[in-house]
Amino acid sequence: MKHVVTFSTRVCFGLSLLIFSGCANQPEKPQTVNQRAGTPTQQIPPSRSRSATPDLRPLTATGGYRAESVSGDYAGYQALNQFIDFMAQKHGFDRYYLNGLFSQAKRKQWTLDYLAKSDQSLKAQPGKGSWSRYRAKFLDDRHINSGVVFWHRHQNALQRASRQYGVPAEYILGIMAIETTFGSYVGNHRVIDALTTLAFDYRRRGEYFRGELENFLVMARSERIDPARPVGSFAGAMGLGQFMPSSFMEWAVDFNGDGRRDLWDPEDSIGSVANYFAQHGWQPGQPVVSSVNGSPAASNLEPGLDHLYSLKSLTESGLSVGTDCGCDAPLRLLWLRHNNNDEYRVGYPNFYVITRYNQSTHYAMAVHELAQAIKNAYHNDKRG
Repeated sequence: MKHVVTFSTRVCFGLSLLIFSGCANQPEKPQTVNQRAGTPTQQIPPSRSRSATPDLRPLTATGGYRAESVSGDYAGYQALNQFIDFMAQKHGFDRYYLNGLFSQAKRKQWTLDYLAKSDQSLKAQPGKGSWSRYRAKFLDDRHINSGVVFWHRHQNALQRASRQYGVPAEYILGIMAIETTFGSYVGNHRVIDALTTLAFDYRRRGEYFRGELENFLVMARSERIDPARPVGSFAGAMGLGQFMPSSFMEWAVDFNGDGRRDLWDPEDSIGSVANYFAQHGWQPGQPVVSSVNGSPAASNLEPGLDHLYSLKSLTESGLSVGTDCGCDAPLRLLWLRHNNNDEYRVGYPNFYVITRYNQSTHYAMAVHELAQAIKNAYHNDKRG
């Protein structure tokens, strides 16, 4: 929380330049976000997407916020006032508490300007050299060496996560490497500012972000966090693995056993990323990608995550796959554009699981290649 810009992921609207895949997919819906007083308002709940169930813990929110009405950047937003009513009715929040909290929220115009530009290129085809440029951002000594150091430092937690969830340590590390370089940069935007801005001022995805704001407030209360304090990506992704709040609520785990789920804690982050993969269908011992021999372009086969092929259909089209998974799994053709040539790979179901974290072929391939590079470096390291 990220990237090639895409908006279907719910974990990691984040820091790796890719925006959104958290994470499991959300449907696209046209939005009419209500902004200032006097504009038409939607008489619907703040989110029709996945949102928090009512929190039955003691209804004590952290932080001494209280105001008769919202002031500051979001004074007069009818949609925000409706949201506050919704949170009071569904989750038992004190309206005066939320009035005080949202009086502290800052509107992030930079974020809105950035996303307006990014939206224009959402459906663009990968250009020549796009994979080479993307790969170069992450397959470098800094990411690989940081992964080796992190593996040595947290090898017990990584071994335990691999045993419990069936996910190899290197793939957990591949995610953290791309998202935050193992926590070296987890973002500097207050989550309350990011989510409030996108919930009430970002037309295309306002409904989605209202759901994330709902989950964030419930999360902060249940984990005893002052909601004005956490910082993350410009879109509200949090911690070493850049989880969005909805992903936190569903897949974050207390892996260090201290009674709290803390995505800024390395052990909790390790367990949460592994749990995310496991819950999205990771198959232990199965391959992730393979080489493919032949010409997919000449075979008129469409590459991309939305096109599924059986091994038989690929073979009948004149292609052969380098790794036999010994299974009847759906396969995807992956199109990777280098500076001087195009490369094709085959993605197995485990590759698709990685794209549930961020729906991008480039992102998932970078995770895979970083995982292998970190694993090789770790086993060759004299400390190993």
